[in-house]
Amino acid sequence: MGNGTLLSDIVVGVDGSDESFAALRWALRESRLTGQRVNAVYGWTRSWDMGAEPDTEEGWQRLRERIAERLKDWVDEAVAGMDVPADAVTLTSVHASGTAALLRIGKDAQQIVVGRRSLGRVARWFTGSFSASLAEEATVPVTVVRMAHDEDETMQDAIANALSSSETGTTGHDRQPAGGDARPVVVGVDGSATSRRALEFAAHEARVHGVPLQVLFCWQLRDLGTVPGFENAIASVEAGQKRAEQILDEVLADHSFMQGLDVEAHAFHIAAAKGLITASRYAGHLVVGSRGLSGLDAHFLGSVSKQLVALSECTLTVVH
Repeated sequence: MGNGTLLSDIVVGVDGSDESFAALRWALRESRLTGQRVNAVYGWTRSWDMGAEPDTEEGWQRLRERIAERLKDWVDEAVAGMDVPADAVTLTSVHASGTAALLRIGKDAQQIVVGRRSLGRVARWFTGSFSASLAEEATVPVTVVRMAHDEDETMQDAIANALSSSETGTTGHDRQPAGGDARPVVVGVDGSATSRRALEFAAHEARVHGVPLQVLFCWQLRDLGTVPGFENAIASVEAGQKRAEQILDEVLADHSFMQGLDVEAHAFHIAAAKGLITASRYAGHLVVGSRGLSGLDAHFLGSVSKQLVALSECTLTVVH
């Protein structure tokens, strides 16, 4: 991840919902550590509460001014209580759908950030369609910020943090400034070019937040290609594990951007989606590639990434 990319804006979708407010606060905490600017984007279309459709350019201008004022009020509400410099946030309202607006404004961003409420598994399949659509169509990383919706979720966070604490005795109350707490950044890799870019993004996040980086390769035999010594036979799990560890070593070789980080790598014989969803319960931030895991179709957001957008238990970034 080059310095030019790091200086790009963080673009955040804001629409007045609590989820979007959580996304904006996350982005501002991130920018405080990186020095980036945050662009709060509201994609709007006409609705019944806006009155009659303007029939003059002056009427449209007044409507745009009302929309801009609405966005300003939302941002003020979202950042209430935060120490945010007056020039830290750019406000952009676009007459387009939310997805179209974010794709247009965020095409050169370092990342696009949206919020997602932590609902039940079935509900998340339906409410996650916006995030999944955005992650599929974007050409830059898309971060989906998970927002806890009740006390149970908060306690689940505390339990996960306690169980995954380092030897320093970090507790659920000892949180890092950017809101990711002391739990690690976890990245799913498989040797594909996309997962290598995900690894670079994850290393950046781990460095910025001062947390460990956990690199996971969740594999099944069909993901490994031809296992040496088993060209004409089905490889054993033991041989598959050895091959998976070799692939993982190749992924981690000669990556200067990981120097100085606390890095651990693991290969697990488990379906990628299942393994990474499990890992997300103990991670502060999960990073995956949009394609590559389990031989994904090049024309659609990969099935693993799509499941994670809906079901990840922590903030998730999908990297292209």
